[in-house]
Amino acid sequence: MRVTRGMMRRRLVLLLLMLLVAICLLMGRLVFVQVLQSKWLSGMAKQSWEREIPLSGIRGSVLDSEGEKIAYTASAPSLLAVPSQVKDKEGTAQKLAPILGMPEDKILNLLKKKQLMVYLKPGGKQMSEATAEKVRQLNLPGIYMTEEGKRAYPYGNLAAQVLGITGSDNQGITGIEKQYDNVLQGVKGSITFYAKANGELMPGEGEAVQPATDGNDVKLTINRQIQQYVEREIEQAVADYNPDNVTAIVEDPKSGAILGMANYPTFDPANWRNYPQSTYNQNLAIWKTFEPGSTFKIVTLSAALQENKVNLNDGFYDPGYYEVAGHRIRCWKAGGHGSQTFLNVVENSCNPGFIALGERLGKTTLLSYVKKFGFGQKTGIDLPGEGNGILFKENKMGPLELATTAFGQGVSVTPIQQVMALGAVANGGKLMKPYVVQDIQNHETGQVISEAQPTVVRQVISASTATKVRGALESVVANGSGRNAYKYGYRIAGKTGTAQVAKNGRYESGHYIVSFIGMAPANDPKLIAYIAIDNPHPKHGIVFGGVIAAPIVGNILQDSLQTLGVQPSTQGLQKKYRYGDVVPVDVPNFTGLSVADAKKLALQNTAGLNVEILGAGSTVIAQSPPGRSKVDDGSTIRLYLGDGTSSKSIDKANQNQ
Repeated sequence: MRVTRGMMRRRLVLLLLMLLVAICLLMGRLVFVQVLQSKWLSGMAKQSWEREIPLSGIRGSVLDSEGEKIAYTASAPSLLAVPSQVKDKEGTAQKLAPILGMPEDKILNLLKKKQLMVYLKPGGKQMSEATAEKVRQLNLPGIYMTEEGKRAYPYGNLAAQVLGITGSDNQGITGIEKQYDNVLQGVKGSITFYAKANGELMPGEGEAVQPATDGNDVKLTINRQIQQYVEREIEQAVADYNPDNVTAIVEDPKSGAILGMANYPTFDPANWRNYPQSTYNQNLAIWKTFEPGSTFKIVTLSAALQENKVNLNDGFYDPGYYEVAGHRIRCWKAGGHGSQTFLNVVENSCNPGFIALGERLGKTTLLSYVKKFGFGQKTGIDLPGEGNGILFKENKMGPLELATTAFGQGVSVTPIQQVMALGAVANGGKLMKPYVVQDIQNHETGQVISEAQPTVVRQVISASTATKVRGALESVVANGSGRNAYKYGYRIAGKTGTAQVAKNGRYESGHYIVSFIGMAPANDPKLIAYIAIDNPHPKHGIVFGGVIAAPIVGNILQDSLQTLGVQPSTQGLQKKYRYGDVVPVDVPNFTGLSVADAKKLALQNTAGLNVEILGAGSTVIAQSPPGRSKVDDGSTIRLYLGDGTSSKSIDKANQNQ
């Protein structure tokens, strides 16, 4: 076909139109990319260039009940380098070496590493402020400073298993540190800069700093002075009896607040890696389960009184054993206790008497009270690693299992369960939920963010029944097996426990856990104290809770009540002294006397007592035990000196006990 000039013109116009459309499309695409997608593409590019150095906030502190720090983070600057940004590596190493106290070649090797970031350690890790300032003045390219923290413990291993430990990444691993990790951690920050693929800084781009947010502080219910008493008594028990382990708890029964909690073996949380994992990973006070022995009889007694199955004045004859399903279960006393009242059964911790109470209750009723008191289930304390304990199932409980349960054998419980159960008796029958964190505070301002409230779990027994049980337990201390816990004026009520330890289904010969649980004052309890000593080796060879554990709880309760300002009373049961008992001695009142007059009074009136003078000053500002109280012969009277009524000087002196 012949192409005419008109056809050529039309084709040319069409080509021009197509070219124009293509140009418009290209311009539209250019506008779309340059204008509409500019921000997105710029962001994508920056993301590929972006480098980030993490910043950690200061981990919150852990405080005692008075707000004193018992664990805190000591912050210190650390040095890191971005090797690709350090152009003069030799010169940089030469300048840093004398400041960091590191060999020049070691720093140079770090700067030559093919990594985005390297820490200049050890000299650049957690530097002093003076060292950090010298580095800042050099203003070296590619050298950055960040803050790092290390946990510090001003009171050493105080409450170590309650506090717990932290790892290298500032994370909580055990104890409060783990349970409240999200509270203590804070929010991480960063230093952001932009660099090429090889690590060189992008021209014209600076640094952006996102500050880290500090964690909040956690204030415990732990009373530091009471905690020190508990740990002092544990140390003494270890020295005297060389046990496998020891655990002790002090609780406020009105609220469920834990005022003291400690174990042996213990550890230094600042150097926890130097200890066996079982030592720092298991808080025996809430984790360990074992047969409680006679301390469990408090549950049987409470149930029998509540169900009107017994009157404490009723008579009971103990021939030294009790026949159950063809088995003869013996009393701990050879030949038995003979004729006695049920109050005497409690005082004497007589197994046959408690077996009789268990039979009167029956397995359904007894088990219901065991569960009401909180056994067989976690208490819900705000610490990780709590145990459940083990109970007989009702359908598998025969007469023999009912008998042994009634006097605390064949069941498995935790120390914290026993403390809370007696706390219910002390608190008018109300079982409380235990807790160790009092409140959470802002790290900077100290403002309370949230606060724990006492929680009633359930009413276990009536207030009138609780009063009867407390009266019986006070008689145990004044006249019965717990007489070694007696402290004149402090109305201690409690129960002894001596339990043989089972292993592989059989009881180990000679292996016992001795314990004592007590409350004071019996008429209006302010404190519960418990101690359990596993496998003690006394020099006298007598392994009974009343002999070994009872005096320890007596010491803890007396000292703790004095710390809380609870005054002695003459209204309680008076101890009936027997042949061989140590008769108490009156303590003179030294408070307010000059040092010279105090020494003179000590010489005149303290025969049989030891007087220890603590602190500095010219006047006795406090004493322990207080004046006009009674103590055992051979006890130590501590006099605290000062120039006024400085509670700080008293506290400092107490720390040295």
